Amino acid sequence: MIKVKILAVDDSKEYLVLLKRILHQEGYTETEEAVSAEEAFKILSLNDSNYHPDIDLILMDVVMPGTDGIQACREIKSKEHLKDIPLIIITSKTEEDTLKAAFDAGAMDYVTKSTSKVVLVARVKSALLLKEERDQRKARERELMETARLLEKANQKLQEQSFLDGLTGIANRRRFDEYIKKEWARAVRNGSTISLIMADIDHFKSYNDNYGHLAGDDCLKKVARLLYQTLKRPADLVARYGGEEFVVLLPETDLEGAKLLAEKIRSNVEDAGLPHAYSEAHDRVTVSLGVSSILPSPQRESSELVKNADEALYRAKEKGRNRVEAYLSPEG
Repeated sequence: MIKVKILAVDDSKEYLVLLKRILHQEGYTETEEAVSAEEAFKILSLNDSNYHPDIDLILMDVVMPGTDGIQACREIKSKEHLKDIPLIIITSKTEEDTLKAAFDAGAMDYVTKSTSKVVLVARVKSALLLKEERDQRKARERELMETARLLEKANQKLQEQSFLDGLTGIANRRRFDEYIKKEWARAVRNGSTISLIMADIDHFKSYNDNYGHLAGDDCLKKVARLLYQTLKRPADLVARYGGEEFVVLLPETDLEGAKLLAEKIRSNVEDAGLPHAYSEAHDRVTVSLGVSSILPSPQRESSELVKNADEALYRAKEKGRNRVEAYLSPEG
């Protein structure tokens, strides 16, 4: 028994009986019959694109009352969920116009009602073999598309991971360097201000030396989390710049707005109450912050923004740490 299903459509019940007997003798035991195109449409759920009938081949008579075989073929082949089902026209007419109309409608082959059993079976086998090959090809294409999708997803994940700091989980220096270039170019186009906060954990070397490197790593993670949680806008980026130093890039933000956020970061870190008995600035972990703000132009480079923030950070350290200092430029 061959596991395929054939739909035979003919208004002659006697011919359907004959057709079914021939097919059964060849092992095609799963057959459905329809005595009109309209009945075939119901079996195929012609207008329900969500239903995919388990029909592997259609044998369609040309001359039938109501919708004839050629029109029926045309309607079936116009439906996305049915167009891949091979269809063989059965006809008593062999005029070229009839055959051309059948092939134009989407039929893949034809047999006459006087065709011998051997020829009929050969045509059926050929049609089913072509369908099997097409189904296998489509399955391979789907598999390749799924593989490509998974590969793209994996590559995207790898890229995302390459932009993350392995210890703290926030953006790394590479991500910051890429992001500041992008935002700088956008600010030049839009004529908007961009600001930068540079933050450094006060006396972190003393923390590491006395509490140990594992505790130091934990401290970096906690400070990074506090910085990240202080940000409110999706466009703002916090990144580990190196060692115990962090940067916060603030697109479309002026100096006053950046200073307010920097002070919020400073107070949040202090209020977290992480003990640091070896700090000269406080008995808990604190950060010093430098803030700079620039109106980008084609004549300026983003390195100027970083340099200015670094200078402001240096001044914050000089003035006793655990404070915010802003770089004041005559150019704004």
